[in-house]
Amino acid sequence: MAVNFPSIDPAQLHPVAGVTLGFAEANIRKPNRKDVLVISVDEGATVAGVFTSNRFCAAPVTVCREHLAKAREARGAKGIRALVVNTGNANAGTGEPGLAHARETCDELARLAGIAPEQVLPFSTGVILEPLPIDRLKAGLPAALESRAAAHWYEAAQAIMTTDTLPKAASAQVAIDGHTVTLTGISKGAGMIKPNMATMLGFLAFDAALSQDVLDTLVKDVADRSFNCITIDGDTSTNDSFILIATAKSSLPAITSVATPAYAALRDAVVRLAQTLAQLIVRDGEGATKFMTVQVEGGTNEAECRKIAYAIGHSPLVKTAFYASDPNLGRILAAIGYAGIDDLDVAKIDLYLGDVHVAKAGGRHPAYREEDGQRVMKESEITIRVLLGRGSARATIWTCDLSHEYVSINADYRS
Repeated sequence: MAVNFPSIDPAQLHPVAGVTLGFAEANIRKPNRKDVLVISVDEGATVAGVFTSNRFCAAPVTVCREHLAKAREARGAKGIRALVVNTGNANAGTGEPGLAHARETCDELARLAGIAPEQVLPFSTGVILEPLPIDRLKAGLPAALESRAAAHWYEAAQAIMTTDTLPKAASAQVAIDGHTVTLTGISKGAGMIKPNMATMLGFLAFDAALSQDVLDTLVKDVADRSFNCITIDGDTSTNDSFILIATAKSSLPAITSVATPAYAALRDAVVRLAQTLAQLIVRDGEGATKFMTVQVEGGTNEAECRKIAYAIGHSPLVKTAFYASDPNLGRILAAIGYAGIDDLDVAKIDLYLGDVHVAKAGGRHPAYREEDGQRVMKESEITIRVLLGRGSARATIWTCDLSHEYVSINADYRS
């Protein structure tokens, strides 16, 4: 069951001028569910993405990288005009036939939409090492195109789900230099979530105009501050993709430099929305019962703070202790110690669990009582705070506990 997952009102998801979304039930893996999504983008938009660091990346990831590179070279002459997503099958570990299927998907959507194949970005999510049922996918494309509407963000979020229990979407409007900018995004993911890219799938559009170079910078910056700050099980998916779409429909003058107040304001708005989408993934983590924030402060640089935070967030021993509300908090100290900071002085480390000071100067705080630790661990939202005492850098990640249900979901995933 999702942890304090907010109620999402489809009516509160703002349409983004220049984007329409359509869906279909193509029986990719299971009947009677939305499993194909088409996102159409008006001419004049810019699109950028970041993808999985997994060397065994899925075929659609390879094709996306190729098509985005061609769009950059074209400099607006033939920009990205459509995205197509299927669920139920990852088209990963499928070799040359998988690449051919990803390209065939682009060819078919391009033919139906009257655009070039290289103007299409394909995405897949689902079971790895199984051939993509390309005929079913292609057969679903006409219905997805026919159903396109600007207000279909909630349905789009449903159409990209796999083991997710709830659709993930968020929206915002911000004023920048007196101009209103609208932002809306969707994400999916519940397992195989580990930092070092973005998330399993995330798509975020806004109506501001950005040059390609600026958008390329923004998508990396946003990913590092949001989707790269979550972990559920320490596994990096073969299909991770995060895409930003700037439609240039707002009255805000085009942003062509990152060294402007307008860029900073837009970046902060996109980061906030992306963090919401990323945290929804953690709240809906497979079998999750606790939402945990890990804050590491006082490091010499952000990288070492993240390294320690990830060590805590990835640890099965830490995660299972939180599931059981067992204040076996020495496991956190152990994770800090093996994080790989060779010159770490553990005698300077303080550890807090919520409002409870657990460890001081590298040892158990004299006033710490186990019942206080257990009180915090029984809460559904918990903050772990580590003070390193070696500098001013800090980092925050979000994770969840590890329950019996996680094992059941992944043991039964293909059935």
